[in-house]
Amino acid sequence: MKQIEGIVPVMLTPFNTDNQIDYPGMAQLIEWYLQQGVDALFAVCQSSEMQFLSLQERVELAQFVVKQVAGRVPVIASGHISDAIDQQIEELTAMAATGIDALVLVTNHLDAKNEGSAVFFSTLNTLLDALPAAMPLGLYECPAPYRRLLSDEEFSFCANSGRFVVLKDVSCDLPTVKKRVQLASGTPLNIINANAAIAWPAMQAGSKGFSGVFTNFHPELYHWLYHKGAQQPELAHELSLFLSLSAVTETLGYPKNAKIYHQRLGTFSSEFCRVNKDDVLEKFWGLSVLLDQIHQGTTLWNRKIAG
Repeated sequence: MKQIEGIVPVMLTPFNTDNQIDYPGMAQLIEWYLQQGVDALFAVCQSSEMQFLSLQERVELAQFVVKQVAGRVPVIASGHISDAIDQQIEELTAMAATGIDALVLVTNHLDAKNEGSAVFFSTLNTLLDALPAAMPLGLYECPAPYRRLLSDEEFSFCANSGRFVVLKDVSCDLPTVKKRVQLASGTPLNIINANAAIAWPAMQAGSKGFSGVFTNFHPELYHWLYHKGAQQPELAHELSLFLSLSAVTETLGYPKNAKIYHQRLGTFSSEFCRVNKDDVLEKFWGLSVLLDQIHQGTTLWNRKIAG
C-alpha cells in the first residue's frame, strides 16, 4: 500500500475547443506537476470537472493519468457523481479497475440529502461490501453539490476500519484538523488539508500535506513549505502569507482562471471549461493582472527559497 501524503494537486482537465478532452495537453500538464515535485496526483475530482464528465470519460481519464505517471508518484481518483447506490457502485467499481493507488469516496454522496449518520453509515457499508477489499480508499469532503463534513464518529469509524488511507479535509478549520489528526493517530488514515489560509499551521499540527486548488498554480512552493518549512519557520510563515493571499483568486472564475494561467505557461492551448462558460477575464476586470502578479510572485519566491 502506497503512502498518500505531501503535495497532492487536484488535477485540471484540459479540453479542446470542440469540447473533447485534450490528452496531449493532459500529458504536458502531468509532466508539469511532476517537474514541480508533487508527491501524488488526485485525478477525476471537482477541479477535473468530474460532474461534467461521462463515466467513460472519467474512467479513460484515470487510466490515462496512471499510464502517463507510470509509477513515479501515487495516483488517486474519485469520479463517483451519482446519489443512487447502484450507480455509485457501478462508477466506483469501474474507477477501482483503472490502476489507481487509492479510490476516493465523496462524502456528500454517502448522505445525499444530509439526513445524518444513519444514512451515511448505511451507504458507506453497502459500498465497502461491494468494493474490492484490497483497494485502499480515501475520503473527500467535496464542496459540490454540498459540503458534507464528517462527524467525529464517522471519521473515527473510517480511520479505525483500516481501509482508508487519506482524507482530503475541507473543514477549512484548524481546530478540526488538529482534532482529526489526534483521532487518526495509530491508523493508516492521513489527513491532508485543502485550505490555503491554514496550510502552514495545519502542516505544523500534523496535516500530511496540502491538496488545495492552488496546487494548480505553484505546487512547488507548497512542496517546499511541507518538506522544508520546519527548517526555516520564519521564511515558511512569510511564504504562507503569499500563498494564502494568492489563493483568494480561486473565487474569480476557477477552474477557468487556472487554465488561463497554464495557457500563459504554455502547458496546453485552450481555456475551455465545461463547468464555467464565462469570459472570466471580462467578468473579473483585474484577473489578468492578478494572474501575472501570481506568476511574478511565484518566480520571486522560487528564487528566495532556492537561496
